[in-house]
Amino acid sequence: MGPLSLRVGLLFMSVMGSVSAANTAIPFTPGFDIDKVAALAESLPSKSWEYGTAAEALLELYNPELSVFGANPFPVAAQTTSSVKALAFAAKKIIIGSTGLSNGDGSTGDPASLGVSAVMLGKTDKKFADAAAVQVAYLVDSAPRFSNGAISHRANKAVLWADFMYMAPPSLAFFAADKGDMDLLRDTYKQCGLYRDILQSKGQGLWKHIVGPEAADAGHWSTGNAWAAGGMARVLATIMRAPAAQDAPWRDQAINDLSTWIKEILDAVMGSSLDNGLVRNYVDDTNEDHGFGEIAGSALLAGVAYRMAALQPATFGASYITWADAIRKQLGSGGHVKDSGVVSPAVNPYGWWFTQKYTTGSPEGQAMVVLMYAAWRDCVNGGTCQQQTAPTTQFKQSSLQPSETKIPNTRCKGGSASRAARRAQHARRTHLEAQRRHHIRQMKDTL
Repeated sequence: MGPLSLRVGLLFMSVMGSVSAANTAIPFTPGFDIDKVAALAESLPSKSWEYGTAAEALLELYNPELSVFGANPFPVAAQTTSSVKALAFAAKKIIIGSTGLSNGDGSTGDPASLGVSAVMLGKTDKKFADAAAVQVAYLVDSAPRFSNGAISHRANKAVLWADFMYMAPPSLAFFAADKGDMDLLRDTYKQCGLYRDILQSKGQGLWKHIVGPEAADAGHWSTGNAWAAGGMARVLATIMRAPAAQDAPWRDQAINDLSTWIKEILDAVMGSSLDNGLVRNYVDDTNEDHGFGEIAGSALLAGVAYRMAALQPATFGASYITWADAIRKQLGSGGHVKDSGVVSPAVNPYGWWFTQKYTTGSPEGQAMVVLMYAAWRDCVNGGTCQQQTAPTTQFKQSSLQPSETKIPNTRCKGGSASRAARRAQHARRTHLEAQRRHHIRQMKDTL
């Protein structure tokens, strides 16, 4: 084989490898172009909490076996940024030499959203491991505390935000599980309970957005409830997967409590009225200003329902999957995803109090749609959820934990839907083949 043939052959294998990886991450069509949605989830973030949320979405989408929803995420293994898109992204965003992993603009919790990435990057670069340890030490030892001992989301005074639940506890739990620090892992679970004690509206299941001396918001913001449920699902999965926690005397109680607290939120949301098939921006507010159907909270809550159906199938049965499926299908059929990949309408990510719908691309909203897709895909591949659309390719399911109980599907597949899915599958394969041929032609032109 001559040099030209060898180089073209190597390029062909590289291109086909990247195509295979993409197909593995996105084996099914959700009814919209998830590739474009994910691309914007990666390119739009500019704030600390957006960086951490995007990194988690990229990890769950492209390397699900490495996330806490994989079968064996611990002990955390060394990875390269060239093989893990989430780590390549996070490595450029993490700040070294500060008490936080990013500029939190006065938040204690938001910079910690990059904690999972920092721990993983720290396996090959000590400066990230040190930065992760500093972030944890600040939260545990220096951040203000609410009257009941809950870690404040704000650095200047004790204020609790539902948002905190997705930013800090999952990272604290991941750090603890990796280190085998069962005291910290237990305390992280307890922090979830302390937040619930203050933020949950008694008898309703829903959480208030913010409680404290500044920016108080007693409304049941759907994105805030999604942050809370999503964060607790990640803590739950961490406790279930952590080898050192298997014999911990508090483990069973933690699993039961976290599952119950997540169920409270999902049940309350599922029992509330929707607007155009989506969860309202403020769940129980039917006024047009704040009660419009909104994509961010809807998507992450649907993703949590899928995750819980896989983690705890005996508790989160078919009704949760049916509800999540309806949200996912609404996103795909309701004109919510533009050709550019922008998903709307979203709440303004920089002003939850604004009543104008955000339609130019919410960084957190884009990531939440990716998180929903990844959760649905994993639920299908684990045998708990139903695909209901033709696969874009065959997904080899070897690294994800299957559920112990398969929930029977009683929903029928429509013939027209199946034909549409097959057409989408064919179009995607044609597009990938065209990309491959284009890359090879470009390489030949440079030789």
